[in-house]
Amino acid sequence: MRRADAAMYEAKASGRDQYRFFSSELDKLARERRTLEQQLRHALERDELEMHYQPRIDARTLQVVGAEALMRWTHPELGAIPPVKFIPIAEETGLIRPLGLWAMQQACELLVRWKAERRPLLALSVNISATQLADPALLEYLRDFTRRSGIDPQLLELEITESQLMENVGAAGRSLSALRQLGVRFSIDDFGTGYSSLAYLKRFPIDKLKIDKSFVQDLLGDTTDLAIVRAIMALGHNLGLGVVAEGVENFAVAHQLKLLGCDELQGYHFARPMRVDALEAWIDARRGTAVEAATSRAL
Repeated sequence: MRRADAAMYEAKASGRDQYRFFSSELDKLARERRTLEQQLRHALERDELEMHYQPRIDARTLQVVGAEALMRWTHPELGAIPPVKFIPIAEETGLIRPLGLWAMQQACELLVRWKAERRPLLALSVNISATQLADPALLEYLRDFTRRSGIDPQLLELEITESQLMENVGAAGRSLSALRQLGVRFSIDDFGTGYSSLAYLKRFPIDKLKIDKSFVQDLLGDTTDLAIVRAIMALGHNLGLGVVAEGVENFAVAHQLKLLGCDELQGYHFARPMRVDALEAWIDARRGTAVEAATSRAL
């Protein structure tokens, strides 16, 4: 049964309507997965999780306009475990609900601290899954937060992939509408890689499209990627939506995206995800120099 289970997980990870035969490699992967699952159940109480933040940049002015909150897990023995490994486990086991709520709390508390310290407030985006979207605790927490904190709820942006959004269209629509009433904003993450159903752009209260980095990174060398990026931007802007490009890794791509009319840029060209203290220092240094203005003129 354990070996059949290992083959099943590999088939699920490979997509729908798949099958896989058991192998020694699958057995190794299954053992690693069980270890991660066992350790992940205690990661929150052991204070092994932390949030890193990657800035989002206005493509026209190069001003910092927001940051994406990204969960990181460092185990005392296993070391840094990438999200691509532990997030799917959290979603399959239901652990994504407490972990996702914790991530949301971290972002909200950061906004409260910035307000108390009279720092300029940045919009913070937090990734959520379909399971989290349907969690009543998330709505209740955000309702209480917006009521007691005095923080503009539009500073909170929830990111959900199009594939997850389409898992349960009816429930997703109800949850998005309830959260929208609080003033929270929404973006579609990894746009163009999932179901790509255009119906939900009309049906759901979406504010932004985030172009997946797979289309952005080879933008200058692949005419197909360029055409896809152009099409997504045209679609988004014609629908009155903002468009964000992820995976911007060099000046040439950033410049091209600006010429195409992209609204926001995010990627290693500007900054890698970093701890909050490093983010604050990075923002302060950026505001305190003339580099930003000079770069803006160059772009």
